[in-house]
Amino acid sequence: MKELIYQIIIRFFNSLFPIRKNKVLFISYYGNQYGCNPKYLSQYMVQQNRKWDIVWAFVRPKDYHIKGIRKVRYMSLAYFYELCTSKVIVSNYRMTSLFRKRKKQLYIQTWHSSLRLKMIEQDAEHTLPPHYVQLAKVDSQNIDFLLSGCQYSTSIFKRCFWYNGAIVATGTPRNDLLFKDNQKLKENILLKIGLSTTTKVALYAPTFRKGETLEYYNICYDDLIHTLEQRFGGTWCIAVRLHPHLRNLSEELRKNESSFIDVTLFDDIQELLFASDLLITDYSSLMFDFAITHRPCLLYVPDLKEYTSKDRSLYFSIEELPFLICKTREQLVEKINNFDTTSYTKKVSGFLRSIGSYETGNASEKVINLISQNIHS
Repeated sequence: MKELIYQIIIRFFNSLFPIRKNKVLFISYYGNQYGCNPKYLSQYMVQQNRKWDIVWAFVRPKDYHIKGIRKVRYMSLAYFYELCTSKVIVSNYRMTSLFRKRKKQLYIQTWHSSLRLKMIEQDAEHTLPPHYVQLAKVDSQNIDFLLSGCQYSTSIFKRCFWYNGAIVATGTPRNDLLFKDNQKLKENILLKIGLSTTTKVALYAPTFRKGETLEYYNICYDDLIHTLEQRFGGTWCIAVRLHPHLRNLSEELRKNESSFIDVTLFDDIQELLFASDLLITDYSSLMFDFAITHRPCLLYVPDLKEYTSKDRSLYFSIEELPFLICKTREQLVEKINNFDTTSYTKKVSGFLRSIGSYETGNASEKVINLISQNIHS
């Protein structure tokens, strides 16, 4: 019954209200955050100081205080009005089945990574719920422009996105931040997560497993901090960012360990990457974003065989990647102790060339120019 009501509301707005050519609606992870590519495109629009009408849809609008935008509650009556009358809709995830794109609207799909390690969409269709596959097929037909961060991603999207439209080589808007040299911004981020501005940060950001177990996430934090301080000097802290699917388990992880700070609920992972001096992850595509910085990245993959056989197949063999591979806690300590900056930097640079990276630090500008060129069509 609720869906029928939504459909009637959408038809009403679509039939009676005109599209506003200067209005852009942003949605990130179904209204659950102010982050990822939509955030950085929106920020660039605000900085341009043009007469954009920028609207953000949030599940909890009162949580956000952002200059230069209007807010609307996701899936409210006001949300459907903004959705139906916006010239441009920007999302980093699939739209719901309620979306009915009007003829002269532009739907820009930014996706939520510059490059994937885990297989997605058609390449992983046998692991995806049937309802998601159906949604993805419909959503793909609505897209006008799909953003890509590198040649490798473009080839993946062409093959697996149920989409035959334009894949634009803009780079990834959220990665523009990683090209900045802004010490004050870094200090502000450290203060936001409760750290001293002189603290060095190792960000531990593992992905989720199907069983939602914490078995593989205890990495002996005390030993790791000691090793980092011995190898690199300074005072170090480990910031743990669990996958959003595991946010309810972060408290359980803290019961067994007190030697880290929990940043799972911090909205913008890109700011955490920007402020971090080292990244530890496993199968998360964050590794490819962080590669832009050329700072140390280690992959802690104790369950590699189990994960690739039961959870998700990968686009790359782990050994092909330029990052340091660790299958035990002891190897984590060893790899940090023996870290060779020159060798690592050379490998990362070679990898970025091999995937044909489009990242230059001005992706947001390119996307907004694209919108401006097509907004009158």
